[in-house]
Amino acid sequence: MERDVLVEGLAFAEGPRWRNGRLWFSDVHAGAVMAVDLDGKTELVAAIDGAPSGLGWLPDGTLLVARGVPAAVMAVSPDGDVREYADLTGVATFPPNDMVVDAAGRAWLGTCDVGGLPAPGVSQLLCIGPDRSVSVVDPGMRFPNGAVVTPDGGTLIVAETFGSGMAAFTIGADGRAAGKRDWARVPGSVPDGICLDAEGAVWFADPTARAAVRVRQGGEVVDRIETERACYACTLGGEDGRTLFLLTGELARAEKALANRRGRIETVTVDAPGSGSP
Repeated sequence: MERDVLVEGLAFAEGPRWRNGRLWFSDVHAGAVMAVDLDGKTELVAAIDGAPSGLGWLPDGTLLVARGVPAAVMAVSPDGDVREYADLTGVATFPPNDMVVDAAGRAWLGTCDVGGLPAPGVSQLLCIGPDRSVSVVDPGMRFPNGAVVTPDGGTLIVAETFGSGMAAFTIGADGRAAGKRDWARVPGSVPDGICLDAEGAVWFADPTARAAVRVRQGGEVVDRIETERACYACTLGGEDGRTLFLLTGELARAEKALANRRGRIETVTVDAPGSGSP
């Protein structure tokens, strides 16, 4: 499949989300939440120091941003005002990373032992309820990364980067996630950001393989798109939902990433449209 470059010159792009005709994302090391249209016109949505990453929206349209240091989820108003939504210090054992917000306003996010790479410790999957209460869903995740919620709101799927696949949880009527199980295991893979398509398959970014991989529940790999640079995140969007956005670049410390600016957003057209998550 032919890939096109939509944006380049980013430090390290993460957390892509399609909303209102634009792709929203975090430039982590630049401390920026940005949006870009399909013509490549970018806008700074909010400046957030401390490694912003995962994005999601509350039912009232408030943008939530997972911040790594100090650990918190921030809220961004439509006019760009930034405030703390939930303080995670004392709860999060490692910095928060990727996040998905469901239709009920629950934010599901993982914490990752980035400092422990290449042999990180187990870390937490957290939930922030609509009342801003914080709970630990699972304390033993293998580097929880990208997350999606199925259209019926009943299943949470989370990539385990150092588990070579994805785990699933059932979201009960009370909003609690339980019943952890394998959703798909792809031996040798390193899943990072993920998105769900309308056929129930998951696309996951695999930076080590420099590819985006489409997998069905159970682990059957049905498609693969190779990238020139390491691929860290992906999402579906565009006018018909069939544009796969690939966030590529290189993993480096903030100073080097800001100097080199190797981050890109690339696009490719695929057959199945997105499901709307994340």
